[in-house]
Amino acid sequence: MSLEELRVITIVYVSALAPLIIYFYKKDSIPLWVPSIYLGSFLICSLSWELWFTYGWIDGDPVNVRRSEVLNTWIPMHLNWLLNSLADAGTISMGGLWLMWKFSKQNIQVFEQWNWGAFSILLIWCITQNLFVELFLYHDQLSEGKSLSWAPLAPTGQFFNPLLFEFNGRSVMFQTQLPWLIMAPILYKLTILLARRTVS
Repeated sequence: MSLEELRVITIVYVSALAPLIIYFYKKDSIPLWVPSIYLGSFLICSLSWELWFTYGWIDGDPVNVRRSEVLNTWIPMHLNWLLNSLADAGTISMGGLWLMWKFSKQNIQVFEQWNWGAFSILLIWCITQNLFVELFLYHDQLSEGKSLSWAPLAPTGQFFNPLLFEFNGRSVMFQTQLPWLIMAPILYKLTILLARRTVS
């Protein structure tokens, strides 16, 4: 196992499981709507791209073809979508909402009505973390020449998937950026709906 593979394995498991541990440790101080958002995010992310990208259902290669045997051993294909969806729901979705709240001076109102400043923070977080994943975490399995499946939140599939840019020989593709560009406003709108319902 290389140091890079160890880093990937550690980040995948920590980002999937740490938010759950934090939630159970701090649940008395967390708004009542948070578990619903977490579950909703998990379902949207798993059903809208993670399952598709893992199994390569439409015009894509399954993840076990796109990465090393060490990663296949430590992150089995049938766990891959689950761990990634847990990380999507916890570290990314809940983490993004927390950042939104922190940068809005802990104003709870940003969860009850659309605020473009707060949404900008969420969107920047979603795009930035996704670029980090593509460039530094999963670069070997998402790079140019690796076929990802069509997915509901990656609707262009391989049909339209231009190279956006390269950094240190690593590529960023259009298809891999789409899910979080589409997910960010869905996440914020869903949060507002559930937060309002809890308050009323």
